[in-house]
Amino acid sequence: MPQPALIIFVKNPELGKVKTRLASTLGDAQALRIYEALLGHTRTVVQAVPAQRLLFYSDFIATDDAWPDSDFEKFLQTAGGLGERMSSAFATAFIEGGPVLIVGSDCAQLTTGIVAQALAALQDHDFVLGPAEDGGYYLLGMQHYHPEVFNDIAWSTERVFDQTIAILQNHGWSYALTPTLSDIDFEEDWVKHGWALGEE
Repeated sequence: MPQPALIIFVKNPELGKVKTRLASTLGDAQALRIYEALLGHTRTVVQAVPAQRLLFYSDFIATDDAWPDSDFEKFLQTAGGLGERMSSAFATAFIEGGPVLIVGSDCAQLTTGIVAQALAALQDHDFVLGPAEDGGYYLLGMQHYHPEVFNDIAWSTERVFDQTIAILQNHGWSYALTPTLSDIDFEEDWVKHGWALGEE
C-alpha cells in the first residue's frame, strides 16, 4: 500500500487576520499568540505521524518558517470556498494514491494517537470523520477521491457534520468516527480547552 497522505490546512499567522472571533474579545495580539500556539501543537502532532505531509497555506507559501521543508511539501490553497479548497487539496494528494486525511489547525485536543486511529480506520472504511463540538469536523479522511462529499454543505454552520454524514449514507459509503473534540474559535473555547496545548 502507498504511504498515506496527510493534508494540513493553515492560515498564514498575521496580526489581525487569524482567529477573528477570538480577537473580538481577546484582541488581535492575543488571538495571534493563541493561533501560533495551535500551529505549534498541530505541527508536533503531524510530524509524529508516518505519512506524506502536504501543508496548504491560506495566502502565500512561507519557505523559511517553523514548518521545515524537509518534513512538509508546501502548497497554496486554491481560490473559492472551504469545500472547493479542500476538494482541490484532496485531488492533489490523491495523485500519489491514497488514503488521504485532512486536519485543520484549530484543535488543541488533537493528538498523534487520534490521527493514527483515523488512518487505521481507513484500512477498512471508505471515510473517517472527527466530529467537532460545534457541529463541524476537525478531520476528514477517505480511501478514494470522492469530491461529492464537499458539495451542498452549509460551511461554517452547526450542520456541516450532519450534512456530510447524510452524503456518505446516501452513497452507501462506510465510515468510522474518531472522538468528538472542540476547536478553539471563541474565548470560552480557549478557557475550556486551552490547557490541551502541548499535551499528547
